[in-house]
Amino acid sequence: MQNDIKATHQKEAVEALKRVVKHPSSATDPAPDAPFGQPIRDALDEMMQICDELGFKTYTDPDGNYGYAEVGEGEEIFGILGHVDVVPAGDTADWSHDPFELVVENGVAYGRGVQDDKGPSIAALYAVKALMDAGVTFKERIRFIFGTDEETLWRGIAVYQQKEDPITHGIAPDSEFPVTYAEKGLQQSYFVGPGSTEFSLKMQHAFNAVPAKAQYNGPKLAEVKAALDDFGFDYETDENGITVTGKSVHAMLAPNGTNAVLRLAMALDQVFPDGPLGLIGRCFKEDATGTNLMGDVADEASGHLTINISNIEVSPEETRMQVDMRIPVTVDHDELIEKMTKKVAEYGYRYEDFDYLAPLYVPKDSELVEKLMTVYREVTGDDTEPQVSGGATYARTMNQCVAFGAMLPGVPDYMHQVDEQWELEKMFTAMDIYAAAIKAIVGD
Repeated sequence: MQNDIKATHQKEAVEALKRVVKHPSSATDPAPDAPFGQPIRDALDEMMQICDELGFKTYTDPDGNYGYAEVGEGEEIFGILGHVDVVPAGDTADWSHDPFELVVENGVAYGRGVQDDKGPSIAALYAVKALMDAGVTFKERIRFIFGTDEETLWRGIAVYQQKEDPITHGIAPDSEFPVTYAEKGLQQSYFVGPGSTEFSLKMQHAFNAVPAKAQYNGPKLAEVKAALDDFGFDYETDENGITVTGKSVHAMLAPNGTNAVLRLAMALDQVFPDGPLGLIGRCFKEDATGTNLMGDVADEASGHLTINISNIEVSPEETRMQVDMRIPVTVDHDELIEKMTKKVAEYGYRYEDFDYLAPLYVPKDSELVEKLMTVYREVTGDDTEPQVSGGATYARTMNQCVAFGAMLPGVPDYMHQVDEQWELEKMFTAMDIYAAAIKAIVGD
């Protein structure tokens, strides 16, 4: 009978996931009561409807910035932080299935958001539902908090923090198991310097990815090719000029990638030595650790700084470089930025802030981390140690909160990719882990 009940919760979780995946909830133009677009508001309303049906008390911000659902009693709040927005699907013709129609094939669920973050949110939600149906009472309020623009600028969760009670502790099911106890500070910025009338560049790359390609079809093409050959850099040529090639990785893993934009900039600086790219060609070069720019920046808790210059635009008016930096958790942010500002000024650049997310650090010996790790190991038998990430989850916005799952070690990462997918057995294991962990922490 117990297995039948468990199977019912699993089946209902998949059906609920179908309901939220159908909404193409990427940021679009604002609409009434939908600050990040109607599709995101529709996904939020769908999630709140599911929570209503499961017996949670729900509240949706009238302006559409967030929603929450809770069960239990008491002053203290155990928060579970998810988000209903997703990154765009891109060209849907590249997908094996419609990205906004959940398809289960050979035990694998396909659809945008099944890994990030609709699937994990549903897994945690139905884990709590299983505890409710089993008659478990809670000594704290369990509150699911759903943000609406996690994939962009986190404005919805900021409104939540302004309006609502803070949580006491909690988890964000938006990463990997076991526990991410530290997330580096995330600083996104621009270096802005003199322009050039000798050549121009205009590229479009995301802050948070090492670019694998950089194109050039300007003056002195033969000399640029020769410079690339001198460096031993890979490139391709066609009627559109040169395409420098590299290896793309997430910005938090920048040292593991090969930055095509930096390689092109180094070649251009050699060909145009009086141009604006000396900061790259003679200082930064290909250094994704920031050592050439700011010295050796690291700490014992979270390792070395990483830095990614993902885009360079050169016009007659200015040169603008797009910078993503992951800062060790105990490093003083302001001192680091001051040092960086002085260094880039030596090459005629000014530092321009874009966005900053403070780090997350909950010590490994804290009660929260130790309880989560104990339960994780009991359920899985896996002795993987808690980890540090250069990524960013909502956990860093809340008190005593860590990222906890939902991807198990060894599960391929399909977040933000074509054919995003999650094996259902792995999803069900995540539900088991969440149920056991929540019972251990807040069960009465």
